[in-house]
Amino acid sequence: MPAILIHGVPDTHRVWDGVRQHLTRGDVEAWDLPGFGAALPSGFGSTKEEYVDWLIDRLEQVGEPVDLVGHDWGCIFTARIASLRPDLVRTWAGGNGPISAEYVWHPLAKIWQDQVEGDRFMNELEPKSFANDLMVGFDVPAEPAEEMVSHVDRPMKSSILKLYRSAVTVGAEWEPALANVSAPALVFWGALDPAVPIEFGEKLGPAMRASQVLRLDCNHWTVLQKPAEVATALEAHWSRPK
Repeated sequence: MPAILIHGVPDTHRVWDGVRQHLTRGDVEAWDLPGFGAALPSGFGSTKEEYVDWLIDRLEQVGEPVDLVGHDWGCIFTARIASLRPDLVRTWAGGNGPISAEYVWHPLAKIWQDQVEGDRFMNELEPKSFANDLMVGFDVPAEPAEEMVSHVDRPMKSSILKLYRSAVTVGAEWEPALANVSAPALVFWGALDPAVPIEFGEKLGPAMRASQVLRLDCNHWTVLQKPAEVATALEAHWSRPK
């Protein structure tokens, strides 16, 4: 049974490269979401529900339950899948993606959710400045930050706006179903994340009945800042008796 890694925003599968280098198993796949490196299916509207449905369709094609892992939006999507389709998930792990009615979206998300300001942000986005914002505000190392923004093309910009505009109340909508999760769960969280504070990791852990909430001494992008620690935690999680 493979391990499937799902990225967040504004990422692609490449965000998992460091973690994958530290994993010993060979059956690990990192998928690109539509609009984030993968082609947009015909009629795909990039809403939160459509991303979950798209992932469910792909997971059904795997043919067996998987070890499902997500970061940022990948955490939110995969937790939703674990709550809706426990038959597809052998284990779940995720981090720095809030699923709480109490969560208030961070300032950049609020800009993206605004029809006028969000469109203006994307139209005026300058890669070098955006990369610098990630380095200064989120401690993303320079090379990964520059790599990340180099893939922020027109489809990704549009998909980000549509996703965030569909998700104003995602916490209130999706939090109750977390009670349905049955897969063994692990939460890993960058404790210095200004956009999604650690308290939401500490809330998600009990909601998912997680065996552990791993606090990492880093910012939002745990998978870039602490790849070895994330990989070690994942392999320990996967090896626990089920």
